[in-house]
Amino acid sequence: MSSQPTWIVGAAMTPFGRHKDRDLIDLGAGAALDSLADADMTIDDVGVLAVGNAYESNGMVAQRIQKQIGQTGIETYNVFNACATGATAVRTAHLAIQAGEADVALVIGVEKMGKMGMLGAAGKARSDRKVFTASGRFGAVMGTEGILGTGLMPGVFAQAGMDYAREHDVTFRQFAKVAEKNHFHSSLNPLAQYRNVYDLDAIMNAEMIAYPNSVLMCCPTGDGAAALVLVSDEKRRSLSAAIRDRSVKISASVLTTDPYTPGGHAQPDINTLTRRAADKAYELAGVGPTELDLVELHDCFATAELVHYDNLRLCEPGGAGDFIDSGAPRRDGRLPVNVSGGLISKGHPIGATGVAGLYEVATHLRGEAGDRQIDGARVGLAHVIGLGSACGVHILEKAAA
Repeated sequence: MSSQPTWIVGAAMTPFGRHKDRDLIDLGAGAALDSLADADMTIDDVGVLAVGNAYESNGMVAQRIQKQIGQTGIETYNVFNACATGATAVRTAHLAIQAGEADVALVIGVEKMGKMGMLGAAGKARSDRKVFTASGRFGAVMGTEGILGTGLMPGVFAQAGMDYAREHDVTFRQFAKVAEKNHFHSSLNPLAQYRNVYDLDAIMNAEMIAYPNSVLMCCPTGDGAAALVLVSDEKRRSLSAAIRDRSVKISASVLTTDPYTPGGHAQPDINTLTRRAADKAYELAGVGPTELDLVELHDCFATAELVHYDNLRLCEPGGAGDFIDSGAPRRDGRLPVNVSGGLISKGHPIGATGVAGLYEVATHLRGEAGDRQIDGARVGLAHVIGLGSACGVHILEKAAA
């Protein structure tokens, strides 16, 4: 396999929200064409296409998008990996470039969810696959009800947060601070689904969904798309100076799945696969967590973000509560986390989420994030977890001057 890096040379994202006037293919095609224009390329330059989507029951989303942006006969993948779908599509394209199968790849993450989502009676759109239903089976041994008698995501991530809280003395207020931060961050992001600012009292007194997560500490469902153009190192050298200067290096691309853990049948383990992915990514990139300038991590719930501070080694072991109290993950702190507003406020269209995380980090490394820009950002990490399936971690670096 090639030891040369893969580069992002084009990036685009639609606003996240309710797109009543655009269907799934409109969203995906629009993001794709915008990313190609950003790279000063057309579909004729692309050698491989990977499209991430979780909910389209008719399938073949990549081929349907091709009918809008150009049917050139290229190698094409339709990718599904729960909430890690978009990151898995990125990795699919990255591996094709690393293997020398293509020198230009187009990645699209797209979702049209409306108000349906994986938080509740999900799986209806893909009932043939029997995934993520409340009574679904993980493996072939037994059904999973969970410690709290539920396999639904609010309960699962509430339990994960409470497990951490009991061990490390984290408070309800500290969990709420995560949401307060992310709602403020989203107020600066014109692509975010919600841009309202809430104080801690409003967040803590909002309708409780699964303690300690109130409704303002939970991600919404929605629609949206994001797209990236990836190129090989050799191809990048042939591009214009303007494109090279804005390019962003993928220094590490890692995908892990759940290893067996003794309690995994009763309570999904969101920690081990994230820690393993992060550790491998840091090793591959040759950087450590202290060298990161920003992080986009999977905050489907406020409890998830706080636990992942620890899993991604952003704080001392057991120190996630102190980390949020210190202000470190705020946009003006030592290590900004979810400057986009995160899933809690930017939104979480499942198939688009993993690609959107890389879009956000790349946009900061390019110095093009507008009011939310992290000045001088040179290294960033994007993390996403698909419960029961995969964790993706990508480390990106700004092109050298």
